Amino acid sequence: MKRRLFAPALLMLAACTSAAQAATYEMFRDPNCGCCGLWADHVRTENEVPVEVTVTQDMTRVKQQHGVPQDLWSCHTMIVDGYVIEGHVPAEQIERLLKEKPRGMVGLAVPGMPIGSPGMEMGNRKQPYQVIAFREDGSRFVFASYS
Repeated sequence: MKRRLFAPALLMLAACTSAAQAATYEMFRDPNCGCCGLWADHVRTENEVPVEVTVTQDMTRVKQQHGVPQDLWSCHTMIVDGYVIEGHVPAEQIERLLKEKPRGMVGLAVPGMPIGSPGMEMGNRKQPYQVIAFREDGSRFVFASYS
């Protein structure tokens, strides 16, 4: 009986630990932005995933095409497993989103470019910021806070 319970437990553990690795990560960025590459490196390292990068001059079109509310815009946009990741969202929150898969969720955003967020490190300087989750129905909520 123990053997029958052990195999399903291993499968569940494997599914939980590989949620981030199973997804495709495609980042869109402006060719003139330096912090975008730093943030992509953060995601690659923390989630141990490859990140495909598409350089485009028309980031407005990318954001509008993927339904990012204008007041949540930042410098880069990533599509991961159908979700939109806007701006300097910490890799741990992307992984959490992929594990939880909240119903009706469009994505996560860190509006602007807060100092101290991944890719925007400046020594010990840090600005508090929030990761905002946004849904298909237009509603939003704070997914995580950093200070």
